[in-house]
Amino acid sequence: MPQEKHQYMSNVWRDDIFSECLKNKVVFCTGGAGTICSAQVRAMVHLGANACIVGRNVEKTENMAKDIATARRGAKVIGIGAVDVRLPEVLQQAADRCAQELGSIDFVIAGAAGNFLASIDQVSPNAMKSVIDIDILGSYNTVKATLPYLRESASKHKTDGKTENRNGTGGRIVFVSATLHYAGTPLQSHVSVAKAGVDAMAMSIAIEQGPRGITSNVIAPGPIADTEGIDRLSKKENRERSYKAVPSGRFGTVKEIADATIYLFSDYRSRVR
Repeated sequence: MPQEKHQYMSNVWRDDIFSECLKNKVVFCTGGAGTICSAQVRAMVHLGANACIVGRNVEKTENMAKDIATARRGAKVIGIGAVDVRLPEVLQQAADRCAQELGSIDFVIAGAAGNFLASIDQVSPNAMKSVIDIDILGSYNTVKATLPYLRESASKHKTDGKTENRNGTGGRIVFVSATLHYAGTPLQSHVSVAKAGVDAMAMSIAIEQGPRGITSNVIAPGPIADTEGIDRLSKKENRERSYKAVPSGRFGTVKEIADATIYLFSDYRSRVR
């Protein structure tokens, strides 16, 4: 269902602010049919980018792509289903199709993830392996499949953060992590281990690929309201108590994650007037 702008991004981002920076740029997103990732992609499309989202569920992914395309007249959004990020060859095919049909891959959101509630004694070896494979290997496979395209984009769209860059940005990755492993979270040992690995990977990529113009960052959402994750992992009757543990007294929102994504993918500092 088409959404109002305020539902997926803040009004501080004017519709024309990134018209040159994002026009004809391409976002590739794993887990793109999910509540958080779809908001991230929708915001980028609203501001001028085109996109390719991938996911395991064919119908859900294709329908979400059509829905995201309503964010901007003329937007091109591809939805590729039946993509398991644990299978590098399938993910490579999706990345290649994205680049062929949309012209490039300039921005990557690695958002595919797996999670459930279980104590360490309840988590089977297969369950632990599955979460690690989806989160860590899935992120690795995403990087491997898109890195050549990101290097090409970074080379074309160089920015030094000082001079005005009319050509926009490119060659940027955002990993969607979590805060669970910062201080330990009950019933989340499996995903805590996986997200810690994702964080480590993101830092290594930033150091290795930075000289080539590629940036690598992590967005680590805490509890985000009205998402599939919060509905699955948190009981409604316990949420009032959970709010009290958050300094702001509320859960985060998907548009706050989208706002952070816009900032990390933009050359906003040199475009402020």
